[in-house]
Amino acid sequence: MTQYHEAPAFLHLIDLASAAFGGQTLVASDEFFAPKENLIQPGRGIYLPDKYTERGKWMDGWESRRKRTSGNDWCIIKLGTPGVIRGVDIDTNHFLGNHPPHASIEGICVEQEPAEGWESATWTPLLTQSELKAGSQNLFPIDSEQTWTHVRLSIYPDGGVARLHVYGDVQATWGHHPDDEDLTSQLKPGEVDLVAARNGGLALSCSDMFFSPMNNVILPGRGSNMGQGWETRRRRGAGNDWMILRLGAPGTLTWIEVDTNHFKGNYPNKCSIEGVNHPHATAEELKAKDAPWAPVLAPTLMEAHHRHHFRQELLNEGPFTHVRLNIFPDGGVSRLRLYGLRDEGPTP
Repeated sequence: MTQYHEAPAFLHLIDLASAAFGGQTLVASDEFFAPKENLIQPGRGIYLPDKYTERGKWMDGWESRRKRTSGNDWCIIKLGTPGVIRGVDIDTNHFLGNHPPHASIEGICVEQEPAEGWESATWTPLLTQSELKAGSQNLFPIDSEQTWTHVRLSIYPDGGVARLHVYGDVQATWGHHPDDEDLTSQLKPGEVDLVAARNGGLALSCSDMFFSPMNNVILPGRGSNMGQGWETRRRRGAGNDWMILRLGAPGTLTWIEVDTNHFKGNYPNKCSIEGVNHPHATAEELKAKDAPWAPVLAPTLMEAHHRHHFRQELLNEGPFTHVRLNIFPDGGVSRLRLYGLRDEGPTP
């Protein structure tokens, strides 16, 4: 299969395999030089020229030993939620004389490991054995409308991969999740996070994401550092930064959290939120000057490294299909939570 040479649209989707999204590396054929868990960490991996372990050069990725027998190495990853896979990035960043020359991807949709083990499972090819470039993002589209829960990355015959990103459409898992537990006392019956990535929310466009990607704001948890939020470069001209997000389902908003966790000298001075009910709108239509945005939260002063909660302050509850988060003039936001009631009926 021919890989992309320009950035494809699927890179703006959720990375279903990311550890930050709940993905897990379950088992690998070999991880002698570098552990499989590195495959699904954020970013592209780093290189420390003088760092070694008792087994050899330290590498920020998954690396198997040199194979001296027949066969090939592989790793099985459980996705953070079931989803439709649109594309993959098999990133060999920093792997130059030790990258695999070829790789393939297979998928399966199961609730748990088969009783006879993963080797007995019926895997479906998603990416046939394809050539990889050293030290590069190897981007491939996936042509499948099925839902998958696990993928198997196979490398031929051995070597190292820095990161595996599996981009796709989330199959929503509506309901409360572990990172909601500290908010239980504030949630009313039926309230769910309408914009959470696990519930099908997606960041469609933003003014800038120089330091970190926009979809970070809707990932689970609070993030362990600034890099796990959304941060823009320092604005030197007029205007302000913004992000447009699609809700996982249309709904009415009841309360909002804007979290500036870890952003201390670079948090926004103010933020505001707007909403629109336009089910089939494109990002370009929503960026137009005449888009019918309604005010939800007026421009409000922010604090550093703080969870801001708004309920009584909401000016309009919707229903909405999309929201726009405005920050003034620039800065970083760790998480955005938009709690409310879905229009589709009762929450499971």
